[in-house]
Amino acid sequence: MSNQDSRRVSLRKVLDDDLLILFEQQKDPVAVDMAVVPARDRPAHMAHWRKVLNDDTIISRTVLSGGEVAGHIVSWEQDGRRKVGYWLGQGFWGRGTATVALSAFLEIEQTRPLYAHVAKHNVGSLRVREKCGFTASPQAPDAQEVVLVLED
Repeated sequence: MSNQDSRRVSLRKVLDDDLLILFEQQKDPVAVDMAVVPARDRPAHMAHWRKVLNDDTIISRTVLSGGEVAGHIVSWEQDGRRKVGYWLGQGFWGRGTATVALSAFLEIEQTRPLYAHVAKHNVGSLRVREKCGFTASPQAPDAQEVVLVLED
């Protein structure tokens, strides 16, 4: 990634206008296979985001690359753990966007430990987490996902 690319990535609060773009991104079959997260239909997607945006315990941001909506990043509480996840449109993969966005988000979300679940075959996303300081937790050899943790 060039320095120019990294300067062009920023985060901002999620706007209503972002939701249709995020909807289109989350239904990309290649991305769905990579993340092993099922796509939602439009009503379910919109209801999910209304819930996210109205929950003060959830931190969510739109990821911008060159002023364009590249995806989103979010942290939430689940099973007594604070978790983080992101989704980028396929056109933004492999450009360093996720690494810059996650690094910036970790300045906003300062809860530690912070956990991330990543499909084992999603090597790019695993590498993003590692670049940002996450380490893999011990797991069963047949596990389909890797649990990573960011400590202090």
